[in-house]
Amino acid sequence: MLGFVTVVFGLSVLLHLYVGRRLMAPFDLSPAATRVVLGALVLHALAMPAIFLTIPATGTWWADAAQYVGYVGMGVFSLVFVLLFFRDAGLLALDLLARVVPVEVPFDPARRAFTSQGASMFILGAAALMGGAAWVGARRRPTVETVPVPIPGLPPALDGFRIVQISDLHAGPSVKEDAFADIVATINGLSADLVAVTGDLVDGSVGRLAGHVAPLAHLVSRHGTYFVTGNHEYYSGVESWCAHCESVLGMTVLNNRHVVLDHDGATLTVAGVTDQRAGGMAEGHASDPEAAFASAPASIRVLLAHQPTTAYRASRLAHLQLSGHTHAGQYFPFTWLARLVLPFARGLHRVGTMWLYVNRGTTFWGPPMRLDAEQEITLLELRPA
Repeated sequence: MLGFVTVVFGLSVLLHLYVGRRLMAPFDLSPAATRVVLGALVLHALAMPAIFLTIPATGTWWADAAQYVGYVGMGVFSLVFVLLFFRDAGLLALDLLARVVPVEVPFDPARRAFTSQGASMFILGAAALMGGAAWVGARRRPTVETVPVPIPGLPPALDGFRIVQISDLHAGPSVKEDAFADIVATINGLSADLVAVTGDLVDGSVGRLAGHVAPLAHLVSRHGTYFVTGNHEYYSGVESWCAHCESVLGMTVLNNRHVVLDHDGATLTVAGVTDQRAGGMAEGHASDPEAAFASAPASIRVLLAHQPTTAYRASRLAHLQLSGHTHAGQYFPFTWLARLVLPFARGLHRVGTMWLYVNRGTTFWGPPMRLDAEQEITLLELRPA
């Protein structure tokens, strides 16, 4: 943890120095004002690694408050940084273009100062507006996304089989018992045949957060609730959480194994794998789709896997994979970046002969912000192809 926090602190300082220098440059600040701005930037740079130092105490009022303030600052700062980066990239492109195609423009220091100051003020204003809109978005309840999934050879008894998926709930400093109670009430009104929880349930220990997730024990569906681990369970005491999900919350934990359901005479196999990075964090937890389906009957197969890229290994093993992890980028402009760089950022995809659905996240992680990626509860309905 100390090494990780040191790296985070170093990166945070560098980013803050860049932002401070580029935003302050157009303004003729007095030495006193400069010291105030630099002091504020240093304090904010310290706030980011401090978030991670308070994680063991998540669930206490002071740690939750410290993390909440730190995460809000992180969110707004990330928006300022991205907007500033794009501005500087645009200026660099114009400068390179001017070198290739020289254009005589008379230099006016007053005009240059005015436009530079205006650009800096615009960035700060835009970041504040976007951050405010994203904060409001995170306060909204998750939307229910109904997704029909066409399955070749689907038995008539499974036509209309309803799977409700929730993912990335991140119980912790910002997501507490009342949010879980609302989610459970919504799910219980959907007449689900099965509920799937695809990882990143918590950001803290069982001792601190058991009360926050307690409403999940009241989930109602015909065949029960099934859980697989995400990467955040391995930062929070994975063995304790798996035991708690089984014994207290009434979930079936599918760590590289499957169960076979009988639904009106038709067979459905539901398998689950541990997180892709689990093998390096907990002995015996390496993700193994092949082991998850070992000895499974020839039937319709559904795989629960936190990370979408598990689909590359599982595409010949299942008809449908349910995943999360990406948060679809969580808030703009990172939503666009997620679509650009991730193979599966959100929604329904075809991987070989298998369908993959990526849930946008039922709540959020870190900055309490959502913009251009609403929180979702997914209702998947199996249909004959």
